[in-house]
Amino acid sequence: MIGGLIVWLVTAAGSSLVTESHFWLLMLLRGMVGIGEASYSTIAPTIIADLFVGTKRSMIICIFYIFIPVGSGLGYITGAGVASLTGDWRWALRITPILGVVGLFLLVFLCPNPPRGAAETHGEGVSGQSSYLEDVKCLLKNKTYLWSTLGVTATAFLSGALAFWMPTFLSRAQVSQGLRPACVEEPCDSTDSYIFGAVTVLTGILGGILGSGLSRWLREKFPKSDPLICASGLLGAAPCLFITIFVASTNIPATYVFIFFGEILISLNWAVMADILLYVVIPTRRSTAEALQISVGHLLGDAGSPFLVGAISDALSKSKPVSPEWSFHSLKYSLLVCPVVGILGGLFFFLSSLYVIGDRKAAAQLVEGGPREPQDPSSEPPIELSNGDKTNHEDNLSQRI
Repeated sequence: MIGGLIVWLVTAAGSSLVTESHFWLLMLLRGMVGIGEASYSTIAPTIIADLFVGTKRSMIICIFYIFIPVGSGLGYITGAGVASLTGDWRWALRITPILGVVGLFLLVFLCPNPPRGAAETHGEGVSGQSSYLEDVKCLLKNKTYLWSTLGVTATAFLSGALAFWMPTFLSRAQVSQGLRPACVEEPCDSTDSYIFGAVTVLTGILGGILGSGLSRWLREKFPKSDPLICASGLLGAAPCLFITIFVASTNIPATYVFIFFGEILISLNWAVMADILLYVVIPTRRSTAEALQISVGHLLGDAGSPFLVGAISDALSKSKPVSPEWSFHSLKYSLLVCPVVGILGGLFFFLSSLYVIGDRKAAAQLVEGGPREPQDPSSEPPIELSNGDKTNHEDNLSQRI
């Protein structure tokens, strides 16, 4: 994590120093920012899982994942503010490294490194080694993990598309209504970024707390509640996004209201879907599971969704003469892909709910050697499995379930 954060900060700061004649270098450094971020974020949740268990783990995971939308929202506010204040967009890229130095200091001196599965096994940890290929094969047999990964991808798709296009969409909506003059560089006014950033921060906090609270309240009564909460969040966000897209033509305040509710419903998922992965995957396989889920989620989700929406908008805009009004409507129609993906994501999480009970019990038995839930660790010592024994035990257990 320390190495990943250093790469993250150095490449982020370095990208702000690139001149116009070396645009390829800017793209390379921004790509390396993602490498540093990914190497950090695949491990961090697993350390939380090794330190906490049960409802306390859910609470800490909630706090951790709340800062995804909070950080995204603050990025709009600070980025727009610093760029406006200094008159140079490069300074917007220098905020992250400055704040990241504080995080690096805390990580070096305060972050523990517990044994894998320490919380479930009274500090003893889970031993046993398996190859990367063995881990991947076992994860592909975990249906809860597979379907929830597709749900995570849908959530990332929505977050990426909205984060990239919504300020521009709101700016074009106001231009088309005559509330703001047309401009060359979009968005025309940084006010859209400020407001959207503030909404993202607030909805990230409220949605994360609400989703985690519902999970802790319902989990004991309804073991399938976690994936169903995620499904409800995306299915509920779909009509909110649909209304947002069309009400922007006439009423900007009402648009922000539906953006607010849509983002709250999307933010229900962040902590809950992370918790699902942690309790259906054994401790020694969690980092691999996180890495694969993040890779798929980014590749098919927030990395591709801005491009897809923009490509659809460009294709539509060519069908009529260029005008501010048609520029707005072409983007409006292209954003309709978001409600569709929201519905698909809800269906993915619903399918994962069909398998979550069995997969969670299987993971608990592999860790504890008995049919206990992870949040109720017994006094028995953890089992130690070799490569072959671990794979055979898991396969046999899955067949019995």
